[in-house]
Amino acid sequence: MKKKLFLSCSVLYLATCSFAGGLLTNTNQSVHFLRNPARGASIEIDAAYTNPAGLAKLPFDGFHFAFTNQSAAQTRTITSTFAPFAGFGGNPTKVFKGEATAPIIPSLQAAYKKGKWVLSGNLSVSGGGGKATFNNGLSSFESTVAIVPVVLHNYSEAINGYSTDSYMSGASFIYGAQMGGTYSINDLFSAYAGFRLNIVNNSYEGYMINDKIGFKGNLTPAGQVIAVNPAFSAFEPFVMDKNLDCTQGGWGITPILGFNFSYQQLNVGMKYEFKSSLNVENKTKENTTGIDDFKNGVNTPHDIPALFSIGASYTFINAITVSGGFHHFFDSDAKMANNKQKYIHGGTTEYLAGIEWKIDKMFLISCGGQITRQGITDDYQSDLSFALNSYSLGFGGAVNVSPKVRINIGYFFTIYDDWTKQVADYGNIHQLSGKKIPATQGKDVFSRTNKVFGAGIDFSF
Repeated sequence: MKKKLFLSCSVLYLATCSFAGGLLTNTNQSVHFLRNPARGASIEIDAAYTNPAGLAKLPFDGFHFAFTNQSAAQTRTITSTFAPFAGFGGNPTKVFKGEATAPIIPSLQAAYKKGKWVLSGNLSVSGGGGKATFNNGLSSFESTVAIVPVVLHNYSEAINGYSTDSYMSGASFIYGAQMGGTYSINDLFSAYAGFRLNIVNNSYEGYMINDKIGFKGNLTPAGQVIAVNPAFSAFEPFVMDKNLDCTQGGWGITPILGFNFSYQQLNVGMKYEFKSSLNVENKTKENTTGIDDFKNGVNTPHDIPALFSIGASYTFINAITVSGGFHHFFDSDAKMANNKQKYIHGGTTEYLAGIEWKIDKMFLISCGGQITRQGITDDYQSDLSFALNSYSLGFGGAVNVSPKVRINIGYFFTIYDDWTKQVADYGNIHQLSGKKIPATQGKDVFSRTNKVFGAGIDFSF
């Protein structure tokens, strides 16, 4: 039982805190993305991340900067149906809700242009970006306790019901520092080469304690009830206290290549980010789970998948710009904890479109959408880590307070498709106990919400 309880915690929250993009990648690196996600052909300062080869089209030589802060809120809800949750007369369906909040997600885009050359950089939270808390633990935790009174009731009718205290909290941040150079080959073509340094910082705290079993009308510490009958001792591992306090760190390099084509009012940008091969190393303060994976110093695969993006934009009469884009994350080629990548077919694909209207020299408004399709399979999904197909919408605007200073605001939200998973051996109870136990079928319905607000300033000199 211990192995099931915490084995997958190393992948919990990595997807939880990611707000836009692939399983481990944030693409919302600036407020420009929030108000119009189709930025793959950008030739403004946010192109330092979205289309670095397009920086060759910056309007004049000199320094260009963009600073953004985003505030994000996300929920993850698992509605679980498992007969033993009912105890003896209760409800077999329970709701487990986790909340992830990140009030401060800063990013900085910078570029220096001189003639045909542009040197650029990007500092951001390139993956993760917040802390998530499940105050009542997770369904897979509780299921292993809920099954005990059901089984022991066959030995003694004096046994019914249970209670447990469980909790999970985790934070995941991948800090990205990108540098590179763009060269303008001619008026039509420009190219970029660079890299991103990724620094991973994860932390996890969890426990499952104070397990009690209904015995002779009272909730009694589980250890005392199991001690009543030697036949009950096989279930002692199901109700032992477990605690975890672990942080993880690691780093990796992402090489990046870009290409831009521009002709009159049309612009096309392309970018390829190579896979970052990296591991994270445990720094463990407490681990009473008995799991070697969380011993101090143990390394876990944490690759960041390769990304290909292409975008195009076309401007009509210098006032209205329409844009579209395509992203593909090669998730199945990136090693994950417990080899979860084998449950991904291909990877994540995104389709993007947007429109921007320059009302006059001072004001503009924009909006856009993104459709995300995950390549995950049913075996990938669990209450510890799940991904969902989604539809996103962003909108906002900008004010040019001077020819070289612009203020941007944007709002971005996502609607997710629910995922229902039928489980023949809920909580992996058969495998963990080594016994044939009835009533272990179950069902999980996974759902999410996501909202992001951002504001920022662009300036040049």
